[in-house]
Amino acid sequence: MSDILKQVNDIFIELLEEDHLILTAETTAEDVEDWDSLNHIHIVVAIEKHFGIRFNSKEIQSWDNVGEMIDSIITKQEPI
Repeated sequence: MSDILKQVNDIFIELLEEDHLILTAETTAEDVEDWDSLNHIHIVVAIEKHFGIRFNSKEIQSWDNVGEMIDSIITKQEPI
């Protein structure tokens, strides 16, 4: 999970242009100043491209924090 968290953190840094941003599994949109609804869409698209996965809207809406987002990434990467 820590490797995925680092990759997700790098995506957030790039998109939000916040060089000193450090995400944890408990981080929410309320904790990050520029993480608004529009940037959320950009973040999700960038994560999907980076990891070669796709999320459905139900999954995206279920996330309360970065940890839940990472759990979805891990689930999508697991072999079927």
